[in-house]
Amino acid sequence: MGLLNRKKRKKQITYERTPQTETDIKRKIDDNIKLTKDTFKDANDLVFREFKLGGPDGVQMFLCYIDGMADKHLINNFVLEPLMIDSRIVKPDLEHIKNRISDAIKSSAMTVGDFREVENMEDVFINIMSGETALFIDGYEKALIIATRSWMARGPSEPMSETVIRGPRDGFTETLRFNTALVRRRIKDTNLKIKQMQVGMRSKTDIALVYIDDIVNKSLVEEIEKKLKEISIDAVLESGYIEQFIEEKSITVFPQMQATERPDVVAGRIYEGRVAILVDNTPFALIIPTGLNAFLQSPEDYYSRPTVATFLRYIRLMSLILSVVAPAMYIALISFNPAIIPGKLLISIAASREGVPFPAFIEAFIMELTFELLREAGIRLPRAIGSTIGIVGGLVIGQSAVSAGIVSPIMVIIVAATAIASFAIPNYEVAAGFRLIRFILMILASIYGLYGVILGLIGTLIHLVNLKSFGVPFLVPIAPFYPSGYKDTAFFLMSWKYMNKRPEFLEPQDEIRQGGVDKDDSR
Repeated sequence: MGLLNRKKRKKQITYERTPQTETDIKRKIDDNIKLTKDTFKDANDLVFREFKLGGPDGVQMFLCYIDGMADKHLINNFVLEPLMIDSRIVKPDLEHIKNRISDAIKSSAMTVGDFREVENMEDVFINIMSGETALFIDGYEKALIIATRSWMARGPSEPMSETVIRGPRDGFTETLRFNTALVRRRIKDTNLKIKQMQVGMRSKTDIALVYIDDIVNKSLVEEIEKKLKEISIDAVLESGYIEQFIEEKSITVFPQMQATERPDVVAGRIYEGRVAILVDNTPFALIIPTGLNAFLQSPEDYYSRPTVATFLRYIRLMSLILSVVAPAMYIALISFNPAIIPGKLLISIAASREGVPFPAFIEAFIMELTFELLREAGIRLPRAIGSTIGIVGGLVIGQSAVSAGIVSPIMVIIVAATAIASFAIPNYEVAAGFRLIRFILMILASIYGLYGVILGLIGTLIHLVNLKSFGVPFLVPIAPFYPSGYKDTAFFLMSWKYMNKRPEFLEPQDEIRQGGVDKDDSR
């Protein structure tokens, strides 16, 4: 009975919770002061300041801001001082301007660069919590929102997850306006649009859609906006929240949006006709749409020689294949198909496995799981000792396991090669997805041998072919086939002189990105 009552109460709470209602600003300032103080009751970081314009008999005013999020120097010197001190020196005729006191304040009293008017208290509260300052005037049914945002922020630094040899060293920060400025610095185009909105019923997190208006496919922007407006959650703390809400398929190990810390990557993708989503409080931007090609490319590919970049892309592609199939192939060949292995190599492997008490699958699983534990521990440990623990732990555990006869030396070699190959994949999320595929292939190899490995690869390929990112196939331009797209793929890169068109599968409004190119040329 108690359990049923608890369920009923939970259901009632769920239905009764509604967003805050909007309340119009009252003409009488005392009503606005009372509502503001009641709303922010027990919030000790809120600063309330009541004063009068023009002396003791002047017009009553009320100012409110959050300590630590608003610029006190700007408030004191460019808002309070002109209104409280300079106004007394000038001695305004309050009777003459009482009907237009707000216009007088906006036009000549305050020396601030940016302010606007709002008409309801809900907007006032949201702006105060965003670091702005609200100014109420007695007899005026609007509040002035003064731009005073100023809080401690990390400066742009080199992205830790996307390091390059040649390329820019600045990366996104946790402040949205810094990030939009980094993008604007690279795209000095009047058609660059930064459309800002808020997501999260309680967090009111600022997010920004960034795109070039005369390049991007307008239907793509409309679809993204629609999905963002449908998000109904208390708080959005990171761009990963947004990603999970707007992606087309949730049951997949592969990301359908590219997350990056690099402004140059965002700018390059926007120039192609894609859309970027910047989220306040996180340095990771989302790029939409995307595909497997983008995840296997490094930013520095576009800054180096095309021949070198092509070679490196082949290395990454081979590393991807090796990291996925190497342990599964070892299990399949040792357990089911040893006849495929050359005789001398088979004898060497058999000699190294002599005395190992476990079958190949258990042996491989133990080593792969141990390495995953070391990888995770290395990430969580302080940076100064994380890499040391990873290297020393791998060497000590590997050597100890071989000496104890738990695993064979060839297994240690395969696991080490697999680990090194997985680090060559530029994108961490895609690498993590393929690591999970690796374990699935290992299980299939232990049951069906080579047939299991082939079956798993076919299943993975079918899944990738059916995966889409906002209508764009995940394996484009390979499947479906786009001849012009082969100028920039996961295994080939041509010189910028020949990449005269934007990717046609994005359906951009302006297909040409190099001057002097015939628009009828389909190359």
